[in-house]
Amino acid sequence: MYHFNSRNTFFKKPFGAVKETTTVTFTVTSKYETTTPFLCISKEGGREMRISMIAHYAEDGTKIFTADYTFDKLGLYFYCFKFDSGKYGIYNAGKGEGFITERGQWFMQTVYAKNFSTPDKFKGGILYQIFPDRFYESKGKEELAWPDRVYRRDKDGQPFFKWGENETQLINTDYYGGDLKGIMQKLDYLKGLGVTCIYLNPIFEAHSNHRYNTADYMKVDPDLGTTEDFTKLCSECHKRGISVILDGVFSHTGSDSIYFNREKRYGEGGAYNDPDSPYRAWYDFDKNYEHGYRSWWGFPTLPDVEELNKDYVQYICGKNGVINFWLKSGADGFRLDVADELPDEFIEKVRREVKHCGKNKLLIGEVWEDAVTKISYNKRRSYLLGKGLDSTMNYPFRTAVLDFIKNGDGHKFCESIFTIYENYPKEALDNAWNFISTHDTPRGITYLMGKNPDSGDRYWQSQQSVEGDDYKTASKMLVCAYALMFGLPGVPCIYYGDEIGMQGYRDPFNRGYFKWWDQDEYILKNIKWLANFRKSHHEYREGELFFVHASHNAVAYVRYEHEDEVLTAVNRGNGPETFTYKDKQYTIPALNYINAVIE
Repeated sequence: MYHFNSRNTFFKKPFGAVKETTTVTFTVTSKYETTTPFLCISKEGGREMRISMIAHYAEDGTKIFTADYTFDKLGLYFYCFKFDSGKYGIYNAGKGEGFITERGQWFMQTVYAKNFSTPDKFKGGILYQIFPDRFYESKGKEELAWPDRVYRRDKDGQPFFKWGENETQLINTDYYGGDLKGIMQKLDYLKGLGVTCIYLNPIFEAHSNHRYNTADYMKVDPDLGTTEDFTKLCSECHKRGISVILDGVFSHTGSDSIYFNREKRYGEGGAYNDPDSPYRAWYDFDKNYEHGYRSWWGFPTLPDVEELNKDYVQYICGKNGVINFWLKSGADGFRLDVADELPDEFIEKVRREVKHCGKNKLLIGEVWEDAVTKISYNKRRSYLLGKGLDSTMNYPFRTAVLDFIKNGDGHKFCESIFTIYENYPKEALDNAWNFISTHDTPRGITYLMGKNPDSGDRYWQSQQSVEGDDYKTASKMLVCAYALMFGLPGVPCIYYGDEIGMQGYRDPFNRGYFKWWDQDEYILKNIKWLANFRKSHHEYREGELFFVHASHNAVAYVRYEHEDEVLTAVNRGNGPETFTYKDKQYTIPALNYINAVIE
């Protein structure tokens, strides 16, 4: 029997992803077998290389086989161990364990750029996501900027979701009046919550309440405020130690925009109307497309752009471009919407401009899967290997946390977390955004206790809410989910309103106006406590992770740095659960969590 485990530094050192030119030592052991294996390594798309392993004996008679390999280029590598016969090898059985079989899955090794670094100031922090129209209105509005917008004075009213539900006959045209000045007025609330960074959904001029259909990248939407308001917001945030991240929607624009102008809101020009428009080359016009041009997922209101068109690149990434303008106006970074839709080359150009404006500026990408192994449009993506994104929205962590809290199976949870932990460059993982809810997902409390959102249409979703004893249980489940998330590597993110128990299935029900008049004190108190505990312990910033307990209903893990350790343990079950770590017993109450400093 041969032994190897990629997650144990006795067998593979150093652990996890490594920088270019790093030499990794691989070790295989056997108590009884004497045949020396070969280390077989292949860079993705390259040829297989065989490296002879050196055999020697340990004092107890165990035979130890070792080989060193220097990874000289970034990319994904795959490796296993084979024998002279060629019939059998040591392959990945899961959880890093090797097993002997005729054919199996190879182990994976991430190699990233040796100069890759990400901003330190975000590590160990707490992020708060704000959907600007729905957070806080600084003062009542007499009218909105355009007549085709509907002003919602009924702040507790449900967002419109049906065609023809309002006088515009459209959805996404109801506005609750939230604005930049309103966010400014609530900065002390955010500071009290422990927030160190806010991420704003799109603020640029656009003709929908979500503003993902950009009309003018160089203007704040007038119903949110002005460029001066944004600069003032950034200044007030910075005084409180809070950074500001903007949403960059660069894979498409709105059809109702100064660039495309299909609706002719902006006069007679625009790429749609004028073949000589300076923006014409941004778009792919072809009569074979359903609407005569390529659009995002076929939506005619979202014409795709040619991201590598030189004029478009200059407009976004140039000396006086969009990135430069907003970072100089006070922003601390960008989150790239639908990063999978953007070419790696374009993302790298964005990165260069972001870092030109300051090494401490952040670039995050929206990626829903493992960002290291991600394949989109039949191409392996390289945006997390040091030349593109600093990090990503960590959807795999969200899936793991919610699945465990809702359904159980701590072992599955540990494996899901550790897979990302092993695959991601540490610089990226320490800045990954870990969240329970976003504007694109059901709210955590609804997901955990509500019915499957796939079981009903929007009308059905509009009629659902969690009430009574179910709500009490759901609030405890949500707190447990946040307790798990707050201790994991990366930056925990609070979606506005989660901390007070707001509910809602998918868009638009997860985008209600913040209920300042109806707050769940149990959830709010616990999230404040978790934030304070996290900020009080440096181990959460860049410390290592290992799991110390897993069962169907409970998990426990430790974050450590040097000799300092902190413990996080969560129990989703209906009764207490006890485990032992370092000869000390810990009991997690039913449907609750504990945090402890390990002495």
